[in-house]
Amino acid sequence: MDAKLAIVILNWNGRRHLEAFLPSVIRYSSRPDYKVVVADNHSIDDSVEFLQREYPQIELIRFKANYGFAKGYSLSLPQIRAEYYVLLNSDVEVTPDWVEPIIRFMDLHPEVGAMMPKILAQTNKEFFEYAGAAGGYIDKYGYPFCRGRILTHIEKDHGQYNDYKQIFWASGACMFMRASAYSRTGGLDGDFFAHMEEIDLCWRLKRLGYTIWYCPESVVYHVGGGTLPNDNPRKLYYNYRNSLYLLFKNLERKQFFTILIPRMLLDGVSAVVYLLQGKMAFFMSVFRAHIRFYANLSMLITKRKVFNSIIAKNEVSQIFPGSVVKRFFLKGMKTFDQYNY
Repeated sequence: MDAKLAIVILNWNGRRHLEAFLPSVIRYSSRPDYKVVVADNHSIDDSVEFLQREYPQIELIRFKANYGFAKGYSLSLPQIRAEYYVLLNSDVEVTPDWVEPIIRFMDLHPEVGAMMPKILAQTNKEFFEYAGAAGGYIDKYGYPFCRGRILTHIEKDHGQYNDYKQIFWASGACMFMRASAYSRTGGLDGDFFAHMEEIDLCWRLKRLGYTIWYCPESVVYHVGGGTLPNDNPRKLYYNYRNSLYLLFKNLERKQFFTILIPRMLLDGVSAVVYLLQGKMAFFMSVFRAHIRFYANLSMLITKRKVFNSIIAKNEVSQIFPGSVVKRFFLKGMKTFDQYNY
């Protein structure tokens, strides 16, 4: 029999996180029709031994290489039979009622393809967490931002986002997915490796006619930067490269010159700023991201053709029509409520 819900944790050298946070997942997800699965990306610490010894009841999927977030999940999820998936980072602490409000909402609304909880910082629980906060959006140039987090500015949670809200993307740190909807999209794109792959997936969900929602009644706490810290040059490389992948795959053709080209110019400005600040590693991250984008144009063109052949062109909403970067740096607009969106 298929499970109602499969909570799927992708792990890579995360023994310390599993030991700290897996108990809360087990404690607060104990219905007989729920199951917990850990997919291990060829960890070289003792994660697997720890799981086999302490949690023999957990289903374990083992890979022979580190496939990253996107491909790790794209290989794992087809092996798991469930009505709903939860993609859950290993560094997330869940709370007593984190599952039920979302499952109730998705059961009542079959058009909802994905949903996310309120994500607060595990190290400072009064504040939202960078990777998702109270629901994700992008601006016209593909820059992600959230209710509760605009670029680098993170808000304190004082109940300002305690409403159900349709959003553009749900955070991969804790994303509830309708399994049938996930299958229709073709799944996460393994070529992203890590970062922004959930935004790409949600964009395809929207083009298929599904909606994405935020649920304030479900709360989790995320450490963040568990694999790569936010100031890591490698993480910066993935963010810049994958932003270009995201836009190239999903923009309408007529938007290439009005959106993709300006975004590439903005990346160039960022690179120059890093250079002037003496951050040569960050400058090189942006440069390498663009080189890799050009090198993979043939692959990206093929992806566009494939996805456009299977994905309906429904209207995509929740894209902010202006530039978040301009408003943040030039107008000092650092909280979501200032955007009137």
